[in-house]
Amino acid sequence: MEKKLIIIDGNSIANRAFYALPLLTNNEGLYTNAVYGFTMMLMRILEEEKPTHVLVAFDAGKVTFRTEGYKDYKGTRQKTPGELSAQFPLMKELLDAFSIAHYELPGYEADDIIGTMSAQAEANGYSTLIVSGDKDMLQLVSDRTKVALTRKGISETELYSPQEIMDKYQLTPVQIIDLKGLMGDTSDNIPGIPGVGEKTALKLLHEFGTVEDVLAHASEVKGKKLQEKIAAHADDARMSKELATILREAPLAITLENTAYAAYVAEKVAPVFERFAFKSLLERLGMNEAEANESGAASGEEIAYVTITEANRDEWGAKLVSPMAVVVEVDGDNYHGAPVLGIGIAGEDVRLYVPFAEMNWPTLTDWLADSAQKKWVYDAKRSQVALAWQNITLEGICFDAMLASYVSNPSETNHQLSDIAARYQMGLPSDEAVYGKGAKRSIPDEDKLGLHIVRKADAVYRLHDRMEQAMKEESVCELFYDLELPLATVLGDMEKRGVQVERARLDEMGRVLLEKLSSLTVGIYELAGVEFNINSPKQLGEILFDKLQLPVYKKTKTGYSTSADVLEKLEHTHEIIPLILEFRQLGKLQSTYIEGLKKEIRPDTSKIHTSFNQAVTATGRLSSTEPNLQNIPIRLEEGRRIRQAFVPSEPGWYILSADYSQIELRILAHIARDENLIKAFQEGADIHTRTAADVFGVAQEDVTSLMRRQAKAVNFGIVYGISDYGLSQNLNITRKQAAEFIERYFAVFQGVKRYMETSVLEAKKAGYVTTLLSRRRYLPDINSRNFNLRSFAERTAMNTPIQGTAADIIKLAMVNMAKRMEEAQLASRMLLQVHDELIFEVPEHELDVMCRLVPEVMESALVLDVPLKVDVNYGPSWYEAK
Repeated sequence: MEKKLIIIDGNSIANRAFYALPLLTNNEGLYTNAVYGFTMMLMRILEEEKPTHVLVAFDAGKVTFRTEGYKDYKGTRQKTPGELSAQFPLMKELLDAFSIAHYELPGYEADDIIGTMSAQAEANGYSTLIVSGDKDMLQLVSDRTKVALTRKGISETELYSPQEIMDKYQLTPVQIIDLKGLMGDTSDNIPGIPGVGEKTALKLLHEFGTVEDVLAHASEVKGKKLQEKIAAHADDARMSKELATILREAPLAITLENTAYAAYVAEKVAPVFERFAFKSLLERLGMNEAEANESGAASGEEIAYVTITEANRDEWGAKLVSPMAVVVEVDGDNYHGAPVLGIGIAGEDVRLYVPFAEMNWPTLTDWLADSAQKKWVYDAKRSQVALAWQNITLEGICFDAMLASYVSNPSETNHQLSDIAARYQMGLPSDEAVYGKGAKRSIPDEDKLGLHIVRKADAVYRLHDRMEQAMKEESVCELFYDLELPLATVLGDMEKRGVQVERARLDEMGRVLLEKLSSLTVGIYELAGVEFNINSPKQLGEILFDKLQLPVYKKTKTGYSTSADVLEKLEHTHEIIPLILEFRQLGKLQSTYIEGLKKEIRPDTSKIHTSFNQAVTATGRLSSTEPNLQNIPIRLEEGRRIRQAFVPSEPGWYILSADYSQIELRILAHIARDENLIKAFQEGADIHTRTAADVFGVAQEDVTSLMRRQAKAVNFGIVYGISDYGLSQNLNITRKQAAEFIERYFAVFQGVKRYMETSVLEAKKAGYVTTLLSRRRYLPDINSRNFNLRSFAERTAMNTPIQGTAADIIKLAMVNMAKRMEEAQLASRMLLQVHDELIFEVPEHELDVMCRLVPEVMESALVLDVPLKVDVNYGPSWYEAK
């Protein structure tokens, strides 16, 4: 039997687990989230790989032989949070229970232990798998050693053999050291050669092979500036390579024999799991994956529950008290008019399943509608809307597990109840496990269905206290209770109300678009000199680049690229290009928006009932689906005209649009405390003209349209951390001109520059940024060694407080607006939210009051150092209201 060694990079995996999972504690108050994530990964590896030997390597401390040679090594790395460092002893306690060897060596890093042990394993004929989140480990890859790098926290890994490294980087494993030597590593404070990122480093290595050869042939490198940098920082490159080299002969006191692993003993591991409150992992002990799935024990415990029937209604009706968890189970993703399968109810000593056939039970419907009876739910909006389509009212919601998960970590992409439960060590099967997926999806028998729905209600009930505590620790309770939870009801009312859309108007627009597309097709064929499939990238590429001989900018695996950015660069090279661009734009309007919108009009209401997604975007922005109303293109006049089909649902009423003006720039002025920007907004100046005047040093009346356009590009781009390259592309100017413009901008708006710098520094220390309403966004890649990941995280650190605050403000405005309209007993209705715009339908006699009330409420949603400004317009359709 082949000997198989698994080596786990303990510090790396613990770090990733800590930031991937919410802070968890056991009954003793010990933090356990890193241990829990580490254990989940460990058990998965043991089950999948079935190793004969296992070792977990840890760092012994910050002082190593590398710091002795270079005192600044890892000098910029932030201090390990106390909540994480306290978990390393627990991790080692757990490994002891698993009978798994762990080792650390003073003066050396875990990397050196891993490098030395993997070298010994190779020499002795073992196959080895190294599990880490550190790309440095790729230098250890060989025919007998593979590396699994964690992705998406710790839930996924990417396996590397020599071939995978060659496919991805066109390098051999040992050249990974040279890659680091050239590009350095900000995370470890390894300098490398300044200005050389991964892309440049790879080019150099593909040409010269090693750091030493790059230095020896510096004069042959393309680009004088790069030559000078290489020559000036040759010593840094040599030192960086040395620092990046993992030692393979460290003086280990542990041997391969010490890492032998048979299997863990469930009885030995169980007490540790119990102490750490790892309930879901306790259920997995002693079972392989197939057995766990078959029995269901790995994904949910058996729960005693009662199915409501006509015979037992009276007995259980008296047990409907407050608070209780309520889960409304809907068949399918689109809950507008979809069948409700049943309701699960859970309380202190009550577990009830109410099948759909029993939902006309008056005691239940009265209890659901009673706002004094507190309910804890999962996805309040979905629950309320689904029941509303069945003419059942749900009131009294005071907790929503989905929204609580979202405000605790909006960067988390999955807020399914089963995933939330897993993060809190609760066993709960996923919907997919119960219903199946795609064509295999089906409703199980009544017993299995009832058990699943009750399990979900039980999970919500048990999650409440722990999630509420987590929100308190993260200071997001106010955001949850004052904004997101009441907003769910507002959005639900808007969804159920829907917006009237005239099918006949869409039909007419579609007919006009088809005529234009036909005319464009004829023109394209004439210019091409041949008929072809314009929608085929392959055929289009052959026409443009082979037949018409236009310059080639980009190639793909299948041929020439004809992507939008390529065509835009070619726009002035041939008269066929503008026609193709217009053809594509109009074709998308016709297929995606005209035909797409018609499919979404419900026959019974003649309305579109979009679904607003409240827990999707990392910034807190709302999005919408079925259909996506946020993306109706309005740059083209034909796209804007689609809004003509959106009309009031009552005769003689109007569509009223209220749009925040330059809200993100106003928030930037406030957050950055930039005196010049604040003054411009307080004086009511045209911000782009004022910016141009200040940056170019001219009077406002002397600002040209070009100056204003450049200032506008920087004003909006600065919110997203625009670079000189990005600005040069936007304005079609050189990078040098763009860099000079940005430099002049920062000289004028020094507060903005200071904000951008400090926001990144603070994010590096805290690991997250916040909006003005304390919405957090965690940035696990802010100290990443990967330049692209780190750069994206830095831009995110700059723009999230701005974008997120803008999202919070319009949400606040919606909640406040709904209250004011109800208090004033207005007939007007809020219909849609699109970006920074709110859409209402208003009877003629309420136009005056709404034209006063809407801007008053929206502009006072949050007090800033600069005034918020709202533009209000109305007309017989959404199009005329702009």
